[in-house]
Amino acid sequence: VMRESLTELTKQPDDGCYIRGLFLEGARWDPIKQMLAESRPKELYVDVPVIWLIPTANRKNPDKGIYECPVYKTLTRAGTLSTTGHSTNFVFAVELPTDQLQKHWIKRGVAMLCALNY
Repeated sequence: VMRESLTELTKQPDDGCYIRGLFLEGARWDPIKQMLAESRPKELYVDVPVIWLIPTANRKNPDKGIYECPVYKTLTRAGTLSTTGHSTNFVFAVELPTDQLQKHWIKRGVAMLCALNY
């Protein structure tokens, strides 16, 4: 997750790509600590800062310090199961830095969404 805002990012990265426009449900992004944090009261969805996706071959996933946050197309997380075993509404997972265990965020149902349809 980038510290810079969208307006500050004036050129394309040398490797990978920037994505924006995602929403976070069940948690918020702490811009000071640069990690996932508890939601504020009555705050259902928050905008996610720009994310830089960097492709890495044969990368080993970290054992701790991250939450593999699922990204869904819409609020309705259910979809038909595809041949990969994932819902057709599932897009991919983003690794977000955290000081909590994965199960902490899983119990809260934390996910990113491409679109809010309310």
